[in-house]
Amino acid sequence: MFATSGKLSRKIIGVLVVFFLVATSAIGLTLLISWQLEGVAAAINDAGSQRMRTYRLGHLMARGLEAETQVAALTAALSEEVVRFDKVQRDLQLGDPLRPLSSPRNFEVQDRLHDVEQSWRKTIRPLVESYLAGDHQARSEVLDRFDLELEPSVRGINELVLAMERSYAYDTNLLRYVQVALVLLAIFGTVILIRFFEQLVIRPVSLLHAGMRRMTGNDLTVRVPVSSDDELGGLAAGFNQMAEHLEDAYGSLEQRIEAETRRLAQRNHELGILYAATSFLSEPAPLEALCEGFLDHIKNALGADAGAVRLYVPQTDKLYLMTHEGLSDEFVANEGQLNCGECLCGEVFQSSRPAAFATANPPEGMRLRSCIREGFATATAFSILYDKQRLGVYNLYFRRPQALSEQEIHLLETLGHHLGVAIENQRLKSREKELAVSEERNLLAQELHDSIAQGLAFLNIQVQLLQDSLRKGKADEAMQTAGQLREGVQESYDDVRELLVHFRTRVHQSDLDSAINAALEKFEGQTGIQTEFERIGATTPLPPTDEIQIMHIVQESLSNIRKHARARHVRVTVRQELGTSKVMVEDDGIGFDPQNDPNCLSDRHVGLKIMRERAHRIGGECRITSNPGQGSCVILSLPKENRGSV
Repeated sequence: MFATSGKLSRKIIGVLVVFFLVATSAIGLTLLISWQLEGVAAAINDAGSQRMRTYRLGHLMARGLEAETQVAALTAALSEEVVRFDKVQRDLQLGDPLRPLSSPRNFEVQDRLHDVEQSWRKTIRPLVESYLAGDHQARSEVLDRFDLELEPSVRGINELVLAMERSYAYDTNLLRYVQVALVLLAIFGTVILIRFFEQLVIRPVSLLHAGMRRMTGNDLTVRVPVSSDDELGGLAAGFNQMAEHLEDAYGSLEQRIEAETRRLAQRNHELGILYAATSFLSEPAPLEALCEGFLDHIKNALGADAGAVRLYVPQTDKLYLMTHEGLSDEFVANEGQLNCGECLCGEVFQSSRPAAFATANPPEGMRLRSCIREGFATATAFSILYDKQRLGVYNLYFRRPQALSEQEIHLLETLGHHLGVAIENQRLKSREKELAVSEERNLLAQELHDSIAQGLAFLNIQVQLLQDSLRKGKADEAMQTAGQLREGVQESYDDVRELLVHFRTRVHQSDLDSAINAALEKFEGQTGIQTEFERIGATTPLPPTDEIQIMHIVQESLSNIRKHARARHVRVTVRQELGTSKVMVEDDGIGFDPQNDPNCLSDRHVGLKIMRERAHRIGGECRITSNPGQGSCVILSLPKENRGSV
């Protein structure tokens, strides 16, 4: 079909070019004829005027003999007529484009024109010149000779005029014939072009259009005749090929729909397996329960008779059988632990490539052969991966031969990745809990060391002093020491109660403002120090863990105020600004110098160090501003882009 490209266009262009050449030739012929006719009428008129002028010459010569008194005027008129005759004769020979004037160019006219010219120059004009130069007697003789030559000369002029008229009539008739031929050419050319386009374009297009209408009416047996080897013939051949293809496709449509339905059903089944497994893996569960549930889902979905999940322990470089189903005790005893690279599971773990094989023809790497002795016909092994990190291998066993498709193998590999993500998430959650417990224990140890431990150390010293006073019999010193012991015990008791309250703090329903108000009321009831709370800006809840850390910082600040500030008024402000949110705890106590106070510079100090650690946990910053005698202010800043608003 592509080899015929351009044939139709060449045919159309060829016909149009031929028609153009014929039309151009005919039009050119009419232009030529009209050009030949241009000025002929003027030439005929001037040629006819030469007869009159010849007779006038004879008339003037005759009058010159009769009227002697007018000889000069008649002589001038006679000379003028000679000049005019010469000019007209010259125009007839050469033509005058300004008038326009042009004699016909055929041989007859040119011969007659030449005869007239010869008669004028050799006969008539010499006689006129002799008449003008002679006397009366000579003029009379010249006039007689002129009369003899007049009729032949006029006859020659008449023949010239008649020749011109015949030539003009001939050219006029020829022009009419050519114009009639042009009209006939236009009519027949139009008919020929219509017939040509009907055969080459209209009829093939009509056949194609009729074929398309039949095809849209579900008549797939339609075919159109291929009547040419041009573009439209190629379209007809392509239409027939398309009709054959559609007929074949429609004939096999039911089979294709059935096959596609089976494929979609298989795909939906695979997606259902994937969705069920990922839904289960997304739920929080212990590691062993996670592996058991995963194995149960996969085994039931694929109809496996047994399965196992083996996890890798880096400390021993071995694969341990975490969970199994459908395996005998002997199998578990033989493969409870596998070295990496041992048997097929170890090789799959090292290469991260899945394996599915028939036990009747086991691969070379299968050295333990436990699954063969177990009676399985097909054994499979798939890697458990997390971000290219190998975590283990899981197996599916079939007692009947089972051929896994590429889609099923890809699905099982994907499930292995999901199981790896779930296992790693469980490990990360366990580590996160351990880290959180460790941090809380560290803070608790610091607070116990900086409060109760120091108090107990002080009590130990006081007990030693009491023993020394009793041994020496100094009752007054012993009583004084006993009083200090009582005060120390009371202070330690208060510290213990404060720590108990401190670590039991909870913020219910993310209501930080209510929790701060409750803490201030309790602080005011215990110490008698006046308190005030102010919220500036909108309230946006934080995560509960962050709010608990904020409450610990506020309580730690209040505890330091109770112990050291000697304040009369405490103010807590929660301010939400454009870029940050701030919590400020201010007092009007005695203040201190943060740069030189040893308590603030010591890492063991319970206040500033622990508050900074808690602020760092929630992505904030805690700092203290104070001057001696001017109170102090604890400022907790939380960047909104990191932690949100308070």
